[in-house]
Amino acid sequence: MSAADIVGSIGWTLVHFLWQGALIGCATAVGLTVLRNARPESRYLVACTGLFLCLAWPALELALRLGGDTGTGGDAAVLAAAGLVAGSPIDDGWSLLFAEHLGWIVGTWALCAMALAGRMVLGLFWIERAASQEQVDPAWQARLERLAAQFGVDRTVRLRVVRQLASPITAGWWRPVVLVPACLVSGMPAHLLEALLAHEMAHIKRHDYLVNLGQNIIETLLFYHPAVWWMSNRIRSEREQIADDHAARTLGEPRRLALALSELEKRQFSTHHLAQAANGGDLMSRIKRLVRPDVQVLNWKAAIPVLGLAALSVTAFAHAAPGAAAKHPDTSAIADFTSCKRPEYPAESVKQQHTGTVTLGFLVAKNGGVKESKVTRSSGHALLDDAAQSALVKCKFKPATTKGKPVEAWTAVQYVWTLE
Repeated sequence: MSAADIVGSIGWTLVHFLWQGALIGCATAVGLTVLRNARPESRYLVACTGLFLCLAWPALELALRLGGDTGTGGDAAVLAAAGLVAGSPIDDGWSLLFAEHLGWIVGTWALCAMALAGRMVLGLFWIERAASQEQVDPAWQARLERLAAQFGVDRTVRLRVVRQLASPITAGWWRPVVLVPACLVSGMPAHLLEALLAHEMAHIKRHDYLVNLGQNIIETLLFYHPAVWWMSNRIRSEREQIADDHAARTLGEPRRLALALSELEKRQFSTHHLAQAANGGDLMSRIKRLVRPDVQVLNWKAAIPVLGLAALSVTAFAHAAPGAAAKHPDTSAIADFTSCKRPEYPAESVKQQHTGTVTLGFLVAKNGGVKESKVTRSSGHALLDDAAQSALVKCKFKPATTKGKPVEAWTAVQYVWTLE
């Protein structure tokens, strides 16, 4: 497989995730709305499933594309059944526009993803440095160990006092650490700070750090889709409620935890997404929920954007399925070689006296433009294959037809490299 094929596969996977992510987001929103009065564990599961599908769906599509299966012909039915039809939910004009700029799309995505990955790595280094170098408080370490015993946590949980921090946060799975702001150790009543530590211990008990790390990876890869950020924020919000419930049950005093959150709300704080922070979610709603739980009424005004997005996603999906290429058109697409430049012989291939015949496959749109291309049979030399593909992909074609009407279809083109 050539570099152009890999870039094209990644590019189309990123483009198709625009409608795939919207569809998953709408389904998740419906599930969360139905479960608005259920336990937060149920909503957490729905949101986590939605975010996982945001990674699994494009990953599977990319694997199929890299494997040479574009969902055409006999495979279209299999892909449709899986909800993974490779057709584009956009018209041919937009498809050609995307196809011409796939290199820029993939390049920009890669740069942004690397920047976010670098930010995540720096955050992990900061947490590790704080865990190894910050001050140890023996008295609060002893209290934390007693809480760990109450929660049934058999691993060693470290506590570090950090100056440049305003809310307790938890990081690590195998050797967890709780970072506590120095201002809370010196300024908050001990019984309230202990309630916040119980909240952090609930995160450790549930291994929430691993899920949170997975969220950060998905956010890094699919940063360009709003549905990913929305689902991830809902996961964090529901997770905080679950930790509140767990801590309140263990302490036996929901009011104490509510008072601790109220005291925390009065202070300036910042959020570290690579760790579990006690100030996550909406603090005031969490306080109200602990003190006086209430039934959540359906807000139809808030649901209007979700319903609009759902309608858009259904329309896009409906347009995507018929977009599969025709398997047996009445007439095949024909290349117009006068519309593009002849492939240039690579200098290295001339030096090595390389020759051969390469067979290329082109997915030709109804307007005669090339939407996708691939090498179906190599000449035996990658440089010759890439040179032929990069040149001939710019040709215009007379589209294939079925019953006299132009249809999207694959066509094969052979190019013979000879030094004579």
